Amino acid sequence: MRLLIVEDEKRLALSLAKGLTAEGYAVDVVHDGREGLHQATEGTYDLVILDIMLPGLNGYRVCAALRAAGHEVPILMLTAKDGEYDEAEGLDTGADDYLTKPFSYVVLVARVKALLRRGGQGGAGASPVRVHGDLKVDTAAHRVFLAEDEVTLTAKEFAVLEQLVLRPGEVVSKAEILDHVWDFAYEGDPNIVEVYVSTLRRKLRAGLIRTVRGAGYRLEAQQR
Repeated sequence: MRLLIVEDEKRLALSLAKGLTAEGYAVDVVHDGREGLHQATEGTYDLVILDIMLPGLNGYRVCAALRAAGHEVPILMLTAKDGEYDEAEGLDTGADDYLTKPFSYVVLVARVKALLRRGGQGGAGASPVRVHGDLKVDTAAHRVFLAEDEVTLTAKEFAVLEQLVLRPGEVVSKAEILDHVWDFAYEGDPNIVEVYVSTLRRKLRAGLIRTVRGAGYRLEAQQR
């Protein structure tokens, strides 16, 4: 697996490259947005780790340019910013995941591995669509269908649902959802997960997500 890191904080970029190389990946590093776009366009990469605040071109523009050119390589965006607006903009330009600095290296590696698994499930260029009963989740296009009806979700609602649909039949703990959707730096009320699960039940179907007391949540296969 070959990764490209586009990050202007050289110490962070080299630290990530060293760690990911130790994980067994081949890693290239550039520190400028224009060079990152050129490298991502010319090279063959399995995943791009892309900072948002870059000289030359910012990460949003790099990501949008890659998607406009038809490149479907998974993109993990990094930023020192925080907030729903920034996340929504990143996802709207075609990013597959989003991580706010400072972040845990362990969390970053987990996100990288998850994106690489998803990117490889249907072959290069395939849209990773998960089907669970009458629920269909397109994790690339960020679209959700229940039976024949499309359901509109916010970025956070989609991210919570995605954690469940990627592990059908398994119990996913509240802590795991927090780590993947809000990342380790989140210091708010952990019950925020319950709020989003409740919203998903209302938008999708009450019996779709089962609470396993003391353990977490599980996606149920239930037809309407």
